[in-house]
Amino acid sequence: MGTRFGTSSGDGWRKAAARGLLTGIRGQHGVDISEVSSVEVAAKVLLVEDDEGLAELIAEYLGRNGLEMHWIKRGDVAIEKTHELEPDLLLLDVMLPGMDGFEICRELRARGATLPIVILTARDEDFDRVVGLELGADEFIPKPVQPRVLLAHVRAILRRAGMRQQNPASGDTISFGALEIDVASRAVRLGARPVDLTSSEFDLLWLLARHAGKVLSRNDILNKLRSLDYDGSDRSVDCRIYRLRRKLGDLADSAERIKTIRNVGYLFSPTSW
Repeated sequence: MGTRFGTSSGDGWRKAAARGLLTGIRGQHGVDISEVSSVEVAAKVLLVEDDEGLAELIAEYLGRNGLEMHWIKRGDVAIEKTHELEPDLLLLDVMLPGMDGFEICRELRARGATLPIVILTARDEDFDRVVGLELGADEFIPKPVQPRVLLAHVRAILRRAGMRQQNPASGDTISFGALEIDVASRAVRLGARPVDLTSSEFDLLWLLARHAGKVLSRNDILNKLRSLDYDGSDRSVDCRIYRLRRKLGDLADSAERIKTIRNVGYLFSPTSW
């Protein structure tokens, strides 16, 4: 059940490709694995996916591009396996036997898990996207998706999550009143209380704080954190802002610490902490 592998049967690949769950694939077993360079250090990824053909397709493609892949089929063992493996990233389907992906995400965040969680699902509805992000997911990627695009998302999220190992400069601590943000340890304190943030929440807070007093549009935020342009409908920024406000005690009728500037974006107030 916790299979780790680097190859798969051609039949499994053909089934997944035929269903159109991944697109733009070619070459051996229908996949071109030569166009994306491998990551420098093998990050550990746990894939929770009950579709065997699709799981083999994802695991082999990501594995051949430098990631250490582990795969399980059932949702009801995902939490235990996450604690056992301590992966760098969790790649999670929604419709799973035993426990669905949303419940897994909710439970892991409730237990204090801060690893990046990527939800990969064929259910491309705004409601599902909002629910997943509000429960603490870092990314929501709809199927079908090109393998290169999935790999690019995974690598970008791993790079952001690995910031604390890269360039932990001694000056990377900033304070605003009772709020202290340390990028080297990726720790946040509000007064005497530590604030438990996910990787994506910390990145967003750090971005806002580094531009304190300046309005950042949703497009600015998406472009800096995900290298994507805002299309007018992506609510991932709004969801993360809401979660940040909740954890930072800023959910009054009129938020004072992270302010909404109507029709423009968000402003981190340096004097409200």
